[in-house]
Amino acid sequence: MKTYDIIIIGAGVVGTAIAHELSQYVLDIAVLEKEEELSFGVSKSNSGIIHPGTQNPARSLKGRLCVQGNTLIRKIANDCGVEFKEVGELILAFHDDDLPRLTRIKEEAELLKVPGLRIVKKDWLRKYEPNLSPDVVAALYAPTAGIISPYRLVYDLAENAIANGIEFYTDHPVTSLTKLTDDDFHPNPLFEVTTPRQTFRTRYVVNAAGLYADEIAAMLGMNDFKIIPRKGEEFILDKKKENMTNHLLFPLPSKTSKGVLVIKTSDGNPMIGPNAVDQTAKDDWSTSEKGMREVVAGVQRMVPHINVNDIIAYFAGLRPVAGEDFIIRHEEQCQGFINVAGIQSPGLTAAPAIAIYVSDLLRQDHLTLNLKQSFHRYRKKSIHLFSMPFQDTEEKIEENPAYGDIVCRCEMVSAKEISDAINRGATTLDGIKFRTRAQAGRCHGGFCTTRIMKMLAESQKVPLTQITKKGKGSEIVMEDRIDD
Repeated sequence: MKTYDIIIIGAGVVGTAIAHELSQYVLDIAVLEKEEELSFGVSKSNSGIIHPGTQNPARSLKGRLCVQGNTLIRKIANDCGVEFKEVGELILAFHDDDLPRLTRIKEEAELLKVPGLRIVKKDWLRKYEPNLSPDVVAALYAPTAGIISPYRLVYDLAENAIANGIEFYTDHPVTSLTKLTDDDFHPNPLFEVTTPRQTFRTRYVVNAAGLYADEIAAMLGMNDFKIIPRKGEEFILDKKKENMTNHLLFPLPSKTSKGVLVIKTSDGNPMIGPNAVDQTAKDDWSTSEKGMREVVAGVQRMVPHINVNDIIAYFAGLRPVAGEDFIIRHEEQCQGFINVAGIQSPGLTAAPAIAIYVSDLLRQDHLTLNLKQSFHRYRKKSIHLFSMPFQDTEEKIEENPAYGDIVCRCEMVSAKEISDAINRGATTLDGIKFRTRAQAGRCHGGFCTTRIMKMLAESQKVPLTQITKKGKGSEIVMEDRIDD
């Protein structure tokens, strides 16, 4: 049985960012993911906001890592070929009495060295956000806020890590975690990690299991934190509304939430939400009419023109809450084990900084990190016709006619892009959607799903009945059984 230097549990944005960071060192590393594909856990419901650091306590770990991550994400996006857009954010005040709170948020963010902050008044807002409610009297403007595709960030980080020797195992939920050596005669730690499919051994474990980080930690007797799933319902608007706003729009935050937002996305469709409801179930991703009305009412206060008829899709995400701050620490009572838990917002933004923080903890835990002589820093950017000028699209079709074979008309996704996604590891319909946006338009895959299923079935050499939306139990076509 091979013994790895490090096993990372969880392949969301945090786990893959850690894998990407550590892939530059001479180490044997494996990443275990319970879902059928990467990014199918907490990360699949991320809004894609790269926060500037305006709504975190100045002395918090999450605040410091958020600001650092906002800077790092730009280089990572460039290196890995992920599109990043700096669009800026506005935190809105509706009454003159709110201005002192706006000033306090600005001062707190300035302690974190968030750059370019300023309070803007009605004249500025009318010029740059003409669709805002006239009730807005001022806003805190943070220019360094941005947007990115959370799914494509995960996949591209992972692909770069794989190119540098990291091994990923999907459909490998951890069922048992045991420390084999824990005495003075064995100073080097050794863990055994068991999944239903195989058993692994490793010197170090990084627990980045999202909603299940508390359950992984409990396998080694650590029960000092509990993950509370906080549901947020979000609603995607028609792409025709893409230019309705120019910035990310926030209300003044509450104690538990940044509030209901109007979110520009990297794919064009605006998004509204989320609300925030604590629950006990880690697998309840349901949405509700009550949630929709709550979200719509919240955003109409900021942008009155938004209404329910603009909504083309909706989903819920679960944030892994474990207190007010991130939990990132090496466990002194269990040498070789690092917890990375409670990574809620701004976890996506902070992920690259979290990865560096974890590598420093590993050094402190006596792991030697030697840089590789040959490290593949750059990943070739994936082709997405929907984001290209028409002239460039024509050139791509001349290079390869499969770019002219449009499978998804709503999002203009070609057969070549889908086959590329399959070659990159997509095995499910959601895996295709997250990588290419095929099925993400107003028709929800009504025209393209069957074609994509056939392409998946042909590539996997399986019948259509084995093609799933997101893994086992989500089959689309049921097998016809005739009883004798």
